[in-house]
This record gives sequence, C-alpha cells and structure tokens, in this order.
Amino acid sequence: MSIIYNRHASRRLRPLAQGLVVGIALVVAGFILPSTVTAQAKVGTTGAQFLELGVSARAMGMAEAFASVVDDISAVYYNPAALTSLLGKEVMLTYLDMPAGVQYGFVGYGMPLESIGGVLGIGAYGLTSGDMIERTYGQGTMEGTGRTFRWEDMAIGVSYGRYLTDRFSIGVTLRYIGEFSHEYSTSGWSADVGTDYNTGYRGFRIAMAITNFGPDLRFIDKDYPLPINFRFGGAINAVENMDHVLTVAAEGSHPSDNLEKYNAGLEYTFRDRFVLRTGGRFNYDSDGFTAGGGVKVPFGEEGVLRVDYAFQDFGILTSVHRFSFSIAF
Repeated sequence: MSIIYNRHASRRLRPLAQGLVVGIALVVAGFILPSTVTAQAKVGTTGAQFLELGVSARAMGMAEAFASVVDDISAVYYNPAALTSLLGKEVMLTYLDMPAGVQYGFVGYGMPLESIGGVLGIGAYGLTSGDMIERTYGQGTMEGTGRTFRWEDMAIGVSYGRYLTDRFSIGVTLRYIGEFSHEYSTSGWSADVGTDYNTGYRGFRIAMAITNFGPDLRFIDKDYPLPINFRFGGAINAVENMDHVLTVAAEGSHPSDNLEKYNAGLEYTFRDRFVLRTGGRFNYDSDGFTAGGGVKVPFGEEGVLRVDYAFQDFGILTSVHRFSFSIAF
C-alpha cells in the first residue's frame, strides 16, 4: 500500500516539479540574456518608448505582474505564449489618457486556428501627442514659429501561440513599428518570444517573455536601440472555490535601458463576475501604486463581455486612467 501511495503522490507532485525545473531554467536565462544587452541603467537611450506603455486595464490594475496571468487577447503584448488560453474569437479595445494631452490606444483580435492548431493574434497600437507649438533654439520667444506639429507612433503586430505539451506553450510576435514627427519619420520591426507553463496546481503558472527585440531605429541621422525587456513571473490562486478566487502574481523584469524592476499584484474575482485588483511597481522612476476593477457579463451561449478600469499613480506626473473593453465569442 505504501508503494501505491508513493506512486500517486509522485504523480501529483510531478507537474509542480516540472514547473520548478522550467522556472529555474528561465531564471538562469533571465540573468544571462539581459547581461548581453546592458549592465547598467541607460535611461533615455532607447527609441519607440510607446512600446512600454501596456495595453490592458486589467494588467495595470495588477501593476502589470501579468505575463503569467494573461488569458485574453492582450497576450499579443504581454506574452504571446498565453494566446493558447483563447477558446474562441476575441476582440479588445483599450484607451489611455496620459499627462500633457498624450493619448494612446490599442486594438487586438485573436482566433484559434482549427486547421493547423494554435491561436493567431493581431495587435495595433497608436499614440499621438496632440498639437504642440513649434519653437526654435534662437527664437527667444514663447509664442513659437506660429506652426504646430505632432509626434505620432504606431505599430502593427502578428502573434502566434501553440501548445508543445498539454501544459507548456510557446508564442512569437512580429511587429512593424513607425514613428512620425513633422517631416521626419522612421520605421523598423521588433519580435517577442514567450513561454507559459501551467503546473496544474491551483492555477500555478510560470511565464517568461522577451519583448521588443530587433534592429536599431534610425531617426534623422542617429541610431536608437529598441526598449528590449526580459520578463519572468509566476502566479497562483491563493483562494480558489465556487464563489471566490484570489490570484497572487509577482514578476521581475530587466529592461535594456534601466535597472531591474519588480511588480506584484492581486486579483480578486467574485462568482466569476465582479473583479477587484491592486498592485505595486517597485524600482520605477515615478509610479508605484495601481488599482482597478472590472465586470464580466456572459451573453449568448458562450460569449463574454468584459469591461475593465485601472488607476495608475504617476507621482509628480499626476495619475493615469485606463479603460479596456473586450468581447469573447
């Protein structure tokens, strides 16, 4: 009987042990890969900074400790391996109103590919500064030249994720990037790669993503590297029953233009309908506390309508509000 018991126990622990092995491997990669990019903070040395803004109110409500939590179309940004969580088609819209009149938006669409397997995702990103007064160094006046200009960024990406085993998935994203200001512009491309491992124990997931890897952008006569980032995180359901689910998530990142950053978040779901979130961002320049909430409304036979909101404290730069709207069908 003891032999039979031990066999069953080992079977129950096997997914957890596999998850720990994968986690250790990804932690090692997290220390090795970023060291090839930078060994010190280089704030302000990378271009296409809009790629770091985030695309999900749900994610920001949890302080973007999200690579191991994401299970919707925002996976095209946070971790393309998690696209495998989509069971049907899904559309998401996100709007972000930032300080100084800067506006940012995201549109995502995903669908399973029944013919070849896996899930396809498409994401479009756009930022505009609004009209700004043009001034020159030698002008010596606050009125400017009488002309205005805008800074605008855009990106379009295609992602694909699929399972390699029943618990381990991998995903990739290829993205076109464009930046435009007055009569000047630049364009290029970037790639993301991610992995996601579900241990099968209380929703415990381990995830890794390397984002914005690609060649330098050339603007006018200067070359600027992309904001490459390595993320590694884990999440687990600390409470899990019919009415209540409390997810605890933690994540560390190593951006190419800054020192390591750390995120931690909580998501509480009541009867799979009402959601509250909070989190903290550590070792950032200006922001820290985040909070938010949302509601999920089922419709039809399998459809789900989701509305999410997030508040982000930006310190001296005041606060930022995010709104996301998604439909799964």
